[in-house]
Amino acid sequence: MIKKFIDKLLGKSTPGTSGGKPHFGKREEVPASVHGINPELVDRRAADVVHTLKDAGYEAYIVGGAVRDLLLGLRPKDFDVATNATPEQVKALFRRAFIIGKRFRIVHVVHGRGREHEVIEVSTFRAYLDNSAAGQVSGNEKTSKAQLSGMQHAVDASGRVLRDNVWGPQDEDATRRDFTVNAMYYDPVSQIVVDYHKGFQDAKKKTLRMIGDPATRYREDPVRIIRAVRFAAKLSPLGFTIDAKTAAPLVQSQALLADVPQSRMFDEMLKLLQTGHAIATIEQLRKLGMAKGIYPLLDVAVERADTPFVKAALMDTDRRVQEGKPVAPSFLLACVLWEDVRKGWEDRLARREHALPALQDSIDEVFERRIGDVSGRGKLAADMREIWVMQPRFEKRVGNTPFGMVMQPRFRAGFDFMRLRADIGEVEEALAEWWQDFQTADDERREDLLDQAREEQKARLKAQQQAQQPVVRRVPKKAAAAPSAPSDAAPDAEQDLDASAPKKRRRRRRKPAGAGSAGGDASGTGSDA
Repeated sequence: MIKKFIDKLLGKSTPGTSGGKPHFGKREEVPASVHGINPELVDRRAADVVHTLKDAGYEAYIVGGAVRDLLLGLRPKDFDVATNATPEQVKALFRRAFIIGKRFRIVHVVHGRGREHEVIEVSTFRAYLDNSAAGQVSGNEKTSKAQLSGMQHAVDASGRVLRDNVWGPQDEDATRRDFTVNAMYYDPVSQIVVDYHKGFQDAKKKTLRMIGDPATRYREDPVRIIRAVRFAAKLSPLGFTIDAKTAAPLVQSQALLADVPQSRMFDEMLKLLQTGHAIATIEQLRKLGMAKGIYPLLDVAVERADTPFVKAALMDTDRRVQEGKPVAPSFLLACVLWEDVRKGWEDRLARREHALPALQDSIDEVFERRIGDVSGRGKLAADMREIWVMQPRFEKRVGNTPFGMVMQPRFRAGFDFMRLRADIGEVEEALAEWWQDFQTADDERREDLLDQAREEQKARLKAQQQAQQPVVRRVPKKAAAAPSAPSDAAPDAEQDLDASAPKKRRRRRRKPAGAGSAGGDASGTGSDA
């Protein structure tokens, strides 16, 4: 009993349990007449990599999600190759090949240059990681580098893989993969599909099923929890659902994500939201009971996914990915966090702070509270800040400001951001249309647009001034009398008004010289009167 307890603490498994030596499966070869893969959907450069490896005497196959997509009649976006050649042997066969990674060494074979280049990822068949035979270390790779020195094959006490560079046969390589539909191998030369875990049947049944015990596999690599959500979201439009046994431990295993480095969690969050299935991902997270607790920024995105602005941003991101257009994480995150920035900005303006410093202070506060030190202080933060700071500048459409705006590198991102704001009514539609015309117009048309903006500004200022002027109403003297008073009271009222008013002093004219007698008569007449 004590031995079993100790073995359990150390991650060792007893024979006959679910954690015992796995069944590596039986090799099944599915011919082209059965699987029906269209060879035209296979990327030529990936096929060339396979041909080169096979000509050199090695085994080589297209592997993973690309095979799954080919079986579904889809054109894969990425192609991975698996082989029994070591990374050094692969690198020696290609002119532009680079070994990357330490925890998991693979080779990037580069085809083409510039924006047209493509990377084919080549991995070596891995041996299945048996916790009982692997080197056991405490902590994680970040804090146990000394313990991992010289070790190729190690797991921590929880069963998480820390280093995995032990080569093995193809059947073990298939067993260590996550889902059955991602564990198939396709040979573009012979056009056969190699399957060890009924992945071909699961693809036909549209089922996502984890190889082996799901809880154990999640402990080996907690990121598989996020991958399960991502694949479910990606394949849900095709009718795929997660197998009940695969889905059952997801919520309970979610706590394992706390041990994953924040930088990797940040990258996995972006994969969830920027692979063309953001809306479906939000639905899956809510459906599986995982709307909170995976990653703080993801929690905010899920919470605000139904708000008009964030929903519009998510839908726009999905559309761009499906159209093959690039997407930037800075833009989507700027949309998700705009509510915080805008509220902080408005609060500071209400305290009569200057507009630009108030906006900058609000941005700094959001960075500190929402992003922290993970990818938030570099280029990502700079791009987000530029998008936000650009928004009040769109209101200035006079002078040289518009010309300087369209020359900025991030203008298009800032404009798209403002365009989304206009779509939900946060800014005037006419403003977005004006900038849409200005950025594509010639010089003559731009001058006309500037004249139009000046006239609109003058009209706006005039309307504001009129609205701010106090209304002065003059009351006629006759109207001052009460309408209910009798007619004979009107003279008295007028007398009272005259009496209340200050008396005017009459200015006496000087008598001209020599007119004393006449003046005396006149004065007397006046005094008598």
